[in-house]
Amino acid sequence: MTVHFIGAGPGAADLITLRGRDLIAACPVCLYAGSLVPQALLAHCPPGARIVNTASMDLDAIIAEIAAAHAAGQDVARLHSGDLSVWSAMGEQLRRLRALDIPYDVTPGVPSFAAAAAALGAELTLPGLAQSVVLTRTSGRASAMPESEALANFAATGATLAIHLSVHVLDRVQAELIPHYGSDCPVAVVFRASWPDQRIIRATLATLDPGIGAGERTALILVGRALAAEGFDESRLYAGDYDRRFRPVGTDPRFPE
Repeated sequence: MTVHFIGAGPGAADLITLRGRDLIAACPVCLYAGSLVPQALLAHCPPGARIVNTASMDLDAIIAEIAAAHAAGQDVARLHSGDLSVWSAMGEQLRRLRALDIPYDVTPGVPSFAAAAAALGAELTLPGLAQSVVLTRTSGRASAMPESEALANFAATGATLAIHLSVHVLDRVQAELIPHYGSDCPVAVVFRASWPDQRIIRATLATLDPGIGAGERTALILVGRALAAEGFDESRLYAGDYDRRFRPVGTDPRFPE
């Protein structure tokens, strides 16, 4: 018996890995975070599967469901939105499972920042402008931010920021970032990336209306010069005179054939 933690992707039902889909189809028990995981993914569950929406359950109740499946020798598909490596609350579940000696594995999923970048048609790391992407958030009721991880500290690097779970405090985001990026820095807010009702708002840090976040939950804020740049350097990767293993150049290539 194994608990398969599966990243269910950002929203579109077909943005799930083949491995994730096949694991869902093989598990007689499926626990899913119903507030964010699309219902269409449950169509992959086998006939007669026990399907449990964990949106209203606390950690003890979730682990009890898993323990019952373990006692019955039934594999479990545990679905979380996006990718499990960030803000998934997977860590605390794994700690409980280790204490109970219940086997598990993890299948990654498409993260929301990647879906948002795709919706924008944007590369977040452009030569000469930004070569780093910072995944971060502001403090919330569920998890406070360490003082060292203030937005201003990340902004000082000039990296592209992917700010999660913060659309309701856009005014605070603007106030903290403008001194570092400038008021004309491009920003995009992507609501429900990859869902059928996806919505995109492009602006600058100064012109972004903080009111757009009222009552919203599922949105990602992307900030950085790479979002609207045209005058960036070209990568050396595809330069005609760039000597590389799969395209030797010159009379004395670094990687001779």
